[in-house]
Amino acid sequence: MTDITLLISSGSGPRECQWAARRIAECFVKEAKANGLTAAILDQDNPASALLRLSGKNVDAFVKARCGTIRWIGQSPFRKYHKRKNWFVGVSRLPDLTDLPEIDERDITYTATRASGPGGQHVNKTNSAVRAVHGPSGIAVTAQEERSQYANKKLCRAKLAAVFAERADTQKADGKQNQWKSHKSLERGNADRVYKGEKFQLQK
Repeated sequence: MTDITLLISSGSGPRECQWAARRIAECFVKEAKANGLTAAILDQDNPASALLRLSGKNVDAFVKARCGTIRWIGQSPFRKYHKRKNWFVGVSRLPDLTDLPEIDERDITYTATRASGPGGQHVNKTNSAVRAVHGPSGIAVTAQEERSQYANKKLCRAKLAAVFAERADTQKADGKQNQWKSHKSLERGNADRVYKGEKFQLQK
């Protein structure tokens, strides 16, 4: 069974786009389950994006239909009188965790910690959570969603990959100029899927 990790990112967009990215991740989970797939949102510590793991029969076709630019049409939940109605989010497939040449395992320091918060009987009883620090960049991520250290270690690598992917997209989009252009380049693209309203109803 193929496991695929999706990065759903707000780019350098405003708070509304960050909020929409999370809501779209939730929509994808519902759509995946309706298609007989297994889906789970992996990270809870990055407000600007979401990592979604998918697996099951025909998962490749499901993912292909959702990669690209997603547009949400709706009133800002944070700025009541804001005139803007269109908000954009980017969806991309992360490379397989076994094929990440930009991340050298020797540069990553892993530390086991006790998990916290909801998660079952294993929480706060075993050192199952993992914190990973990428030495050259100083980027740190944590994972406690899985029940074993090994699985959380792999998840940390996925989160690091997501951070690097976002940075690469930003650098590619705007070169050495400001990050605002990164989001504008996303906005100019044709939306592959459109959701509308507070209930995020699919339009196309």
